Amino acid sequence: MSGEEVILGYRVSVKSKTDCVSEITGWLKDGKKNKYFVCANPHSLEVARQDGLFRNAIKAADLIVPDGIGIVIASRILGGNIRRRVTGSDIFLGLSEKLNDEKKYTYFFLGSTKENLQKIRNKMGTDFPGIKVAGTYSPPFKTDFSEEDNRLMVEAVSRSHPDVLWVGLTAPKQEKWIYQNRGRLDVKFIGAIGAVFDFYTGNVKRSHPFFQKIGLEWLPRLLSEPRRLWRRNFISNPSFVIRVISSRIAGKKKSR
Repeated sequence: MSGEEVILGYRVSVKSKTDCVSEITGWLKDGKKNKYFVCANPHSLEVARQDGLFRNAIKAADLIVPDGIGIVIASRILGGNIRRRVTGSDIFLGLSEKLNDEKKYTYFFLGSTKENLQKIRNKMGTDFPGIKVAGTYSPPFKTDFSEEDNRLMVEAVSRSHPDVLWVGLTAPKQEKWIYQNRGRLDVKFIGAIGAVFDFYTGNVKRSHPFFQKIGLEWLPRLLSEPRRLWRRNFISNPSFVIRVISSRIAGKKKSR
């Protein structure tokens, strides 16, 4: 497909954040239903190796953005064209800036706590007054949702008829939930943006722009949350790179 390249079996976008936002805007204007995007990083693609549902959820996404410097490095190793990251924050803020001028689109936020959702609602009113927050819903904090949990979540969203649904349940739960329930939702576009809910309200601080620019956004976060993030950085990332290098070598052998 145009604008994509395959990394370990996943169709990752090579587009800039501006072009990704334009594509999503086009879906909204064309009246498309249940389009969704996910963020790819080395850790998520490693987790997906052992989680078939998560793997299917990523592969079925209409847009997979390279959220993670490891994906950019993988593209270079494989001779691809991805030159920079496109994060969940990039998509959320970029789309919000664009839709704010239209003054006709509505959002729904699913995930996080009631307190944080209220912060999001308040901040949206200040930052993007041209976008209406049609509703919010804080689901129970548990590993797996029951059918009743899912029913209530779907009903809350569909009752509000939003144009855009932002899901912040953390990976891989949010991607799997979207994949399993999108056919039941009355929405045009869905974004799996995890920690962006907390980044946006300031509950969790993003790394300094300097670290973001040089591809080391993960470093300050690792130093502040070593117990939670060590596996991602010292097991998942090296394993991912090894697989990418192996894929590159295998590709060269086939071309001989």
